[in-house]
Amino acid sequence: YQFLYYFPLKVLLREMVSNAVDATQKLKTLAAQGDFKGEIGDTTVRVSLDEKAGTLTISDHGIGMTEEEIDKYINQIAFSGVTDFLDKYKENANAIIGHFGLGFYSSFMVASKVEIITKSYKEGSKAVKWSCDGSPAFEIEDADKAERGSDIILHIADDCKEFLQKNKIEELLNKYCKFMAVPVAFGKKTEWKDGKNVETDEDNIINNVEPLWTKAPSTLKDEDYKKFYHTLYPMQDDPLFWIHLNMDYPFNLKGILYFPKINMEYESIEGTIKLYNNQVFIADNIKEVIPEFLMLLKGVIDCPDLPLNVSRSALQNDGFVKKISDYITKKVADKLSGMCKTDRENYEKYWDDISPFIKFGCIKDEKFCERMMEYVLFKDLDGKYTTMNEYLEAQKPADGEAETDKAEEKTEEKADEKADGEEKEVPKTTIYYVTDVVQQSQYINMFREQKMNAVVLKDNIDNPFISHLEAKNEKVKFQRIDADVTDSMKEEVSEEELKGETDALTALFRKALNNDKLEVKVEKLKNVNVSSMVTLSEENRRMQDMMKMYNMYGMDPSMFGTTTTLVLNANNALVKYLFENPEGEHSNMICEQLYDLAMISHQPLSPEAMTKFVNRSNEIMMLLTK
Repeated sequence: YQFLYYFPLKVLLREMVSNAVDATQKLKTLAAQGDFKGEIGDTTVRVSLDEKAGTLTISDHGIGMTEEEIDKYINQIAFSGVTDFLDKYKENANAIIGHFGLGFYSSFMVASKVEIITKSYKEGSKAVKWSCDGSPAFEIEDADKAERGSDIILHIADDCKEFLQKNKIEELLNKYCKFMAVPVAFGKKTEWKDGKNVETDEDNIINNVEPLWTKAPSTLKDEDYKKFYHTLYPMQDDPLFWIHLNMDYPFNLKGILYFPKINMEYESIEGTIKLYNNQVFIADNIKEVIPEFLMLLKGVIDCPDLPLNVSRSALQNDGFVKKISDYITKKVADKLSGMCKTDRENYEKYWDDISPFIKFGCIKDEKFCERMMEYVLFKDLDGKYTTMNEYLEAQKPADGEAETDKAEEKTEEKADEKADGEEKEVPKTTIYYVTDVVQQSQYINMFREQKMNAVVLKDNIDNPFISHLEAKNEKVKFQRIDADVTDSMKEEVSEEELKGETDALTALFRKALNNDKLEVKVEKLKNVNVSSMVTLSEENRRMQDMMKMYNMYGMDPSMFGTTTTLVLNANNALVKYLFENPEGEHSNMICEQLYDLAMISHQPLSPEAMTKFVNRSNEIMMLLTK
């Protein structure tokens, strides 16, 4: 029985119940075709435990078997009765699950002995009992069974007694059989009576034979979708919205994908998409079917056409699977783009939650990116959502020249100066962005003073996403607002005019901070209240972010260029004082304070630096009181 290697122990019960469901579905098909004219009656599959006898029994009222069929389908390993049945009733068969003829033999993984008591639906059939202890030998004898169908009795082995535990069986049934197409009962329902739970006469049906994805979307309401979501994920908040998949050609696929509301601070952003085959649970998040970026979603996909392997725990390598994956991707893109065009208000309301899905998808899937690029939103400093094209259009001034236009003109001039035959640079429009509206508030205020705007990009996915956008659109570049001091924020003064201040203040700050590599730049900023700022080039910042992403902490960021630049405002009174009094009593302390003030607006101070900053601030306030 080397083939049993392919069966995970946990799916044993699924295989046994699936066989019982198949037997019932076959009977329904025969009745529909007129090949069975009797009463179908109760079709419930029953799972029952007898702890005293040490047995687990799966019973059905399906087609049953004759002695000849037992010899053909049970005594011959990997000979599936489903294959013969589908060959004959291919066009009209109900949802038949099994195909390999190996599921029954998985019972020997937990049973020291297996018995089948069965009676065929065929008129005049007699009941038969088959028994085997797992060896090549078996016994067949007449049995006493009045009704059609089969009882599979597993005598649980001593080392597998967990399969005699009610909680264990309930767990497996709820996971693997929760939506099978035939009612599955496990014991009886209980009710609270006289201070204890008492069994009733009503079957405890553990499954829903008509799950939501099998129904027409037009018949469902929002509350139906939410209720089903909470059936799948009991402790979750309501989903944002959902996509109902319903396709019959060129393959059969149904399902519901939910966009969950994610608490980015406390929860993993990975969702759980449950994969079913004819309402039988197969696995969570099979990557060949579910595109990687859609693993963030939750929900259900049911595809009877999936080419599963023997254990049904993985897919066979098949180009057909890629078509299914592409279809799912297209439907998600259609839903999102359609919402943006026809329900923009809700699309904006959901954007902060769904943006990680979309941005990740744009990076990972070229076709998804093409479909979604025009519907990616950016939130500006005023909290307004715009697409990139809308944002760029809004940045164009009604009259006069924008800074980006000047930058483009300079780029064009440089390009014209190049020798003929050389490739010319494409003029780029800069989109400024903010990653932390609190920490970077000083820079934001300076932008607002100049009537400039920026977009807020605060998620981890944003850094690779903007690099992806730049690669897709060579006319656009992204730059964080503290990457440089823009021309509109400073007076037009040549570097030569400020050379004296720059040299003197560079020497002063390097000495005070004991850092001879500190880069200092002096500018005349229009806002005289701003004393100092720190800038870090966009290229260096992205390099540092990449180093963090790949845990390259041992490398020195300075090897890729200057880490930061301290910008001093020559129009500020404190900076003027330092320039005029480099040897003043408190010059070193003022240098340290200005540097820390600049850094605080740039990034968090280290614990040690913050302690020094607080102590120094107290000292400065004490000096003011004297």
